[in-house]
Amino acid sequence: MTYDHQGRRGRRLTATVTDLDVEVQRAFLIGVLLPDSTSEAEERSLDELELLTDTAGSEPVGRELVRRDAPDAAYFIGSGKAKELRGVTKSLDIDVVVFDNELSPAQQRNLQQIFECDVVDREALILDIFAQHATSREGALQVELALLRYRLPRLRGMGKQLSQQGAGIGTRGPGETKLETDRRRIESKIAKLVRELKALSSTRTTQRKARRRAAMPQVALIGYTNAGKSTLLNRVTEADVLAEDRLFSTLDSTVRRADLPEGQTVLLSDTVGFVRRLPHQLVEAFRSTLDDIKDADLLLHMVGASDGDPEGQIAAVHEVIEEVGAQHVPELIAFNKIDRTDPIELGRLERLYPGSPMISALTGQGVEDLLAILAERLKAETVLMRLSIPYDRGDVLAAVHRLGEVVVEKHEDSATVVEARIPTIDEGRFSDFLTA
Repeated sequence: MTYDHQGRRGRRLTATVTDLDVEVQRAFLIGVLLPDSTSEAEERSLDELELLTDTAGSEPVGRELVRRDAPDAAYFIGSGKAKELRGVTKSLDIDVVVFDNELSPAQQRNLQQIFECDVVDREALILDIFAQHATSREGALQVELALLRYRLPRLRGMGKQLSQQGAGIGTRGPGETKLETDRRRIESKIAKLVRELKALSSTRTTQRKARRRAAMPQVALIGYTNAGKSTLLNRVTEADVLAEDRLFSTLDSTVRRADLPEGQTVLLSDTVGFVRRLPHQLVEAFRSTLDDIKDADLLLHMVGASDGDPEGQIAAVHEVIEEVGAQHVPELIAFNKIDRTDPIELGRLERLYPGSPMISALTGQGVEDLLAILAERLKAETVLMRLSIPYDRGDVLAAVHRLGEVVVEKHEDSATVVEARIPTIDEGRFSDFLTA
């Protein structure tokens, strides 16, 4: 059952899943075109908002792109435009209005009064999708933390909503039942979640150190949501990671071994997909998971070649990489879904990104070439060093094993002599121990 912000029952549509009627909210989408953007870019963003709304379980039945010189402080699109669109949403029997922009708590409350139905923004929509897809304990806690941080400044006027079970866009997920309206208690809950996630983060850090000791290069699969990362992981590692043609089907990081040409083995980690304007709360909540990206030897950046705006997707991913502090990690961009892409578009991408592999993770086309390029890039990102490490510097020897791939290790009279492939970025740490 779905409800709007006043507790009214949502419209039932003729949708059937396993012979059971499913109630689906009718959604109206609103984007705002500001002077620093273009109508083409904002229309693409609204197209993506439609996909997000559908993924969240609601049906987009209408949309409007509003031109403004600047957002209105009280109503974002202005009270006059909001009242005009209220007539449209009433005629379409809309249950929820979804804004493609971030709304302040006051703007959200004011707009709900005008539209007389639920009003949510892009951030709430993405949080709702994450809440539906979180399966592991860590993922569920991360989403719950993000939800509480999002709702904390929106407590005013939402007491009734937050004290009962909710359903629908922006009101779903772990911790949703009987949320306390008292700010102090919610802050206490947030502090508790932070402690629990810190403990889980320590476990994840221990796992990362163990993987480092295995002396295998680590490659992080990154990319826009639905770019095909999980499909590639399944193909090259025979994993069974969920791979659906839907947004955010993967939230939990998965690590698998992958064999590269010439017998090289790497650890390949699948990560959560990114999206434009990914909520800051989610980046913060998933920071321990995203540390797998920061600690990788190479980022394998998957891009959906057929998805309309590959350059925009690449830019959105780079924004998140910078936010988590992983911009120093070497990157290999690979274009996926070439089996669905127009040849003219493929030619354009090849000219813009020379040397980037073109593959289809679904059919396997180009995957062997990708693995060969990946092996070459990993070799290029390391340097073979011969080190003489005194016996009283066990910390240095441990660091070599942790950071590099030990090829030869011999124990001589006064020192351990090691030949190891060290990541280029760590080369300077061992320069004092170089030997001929």
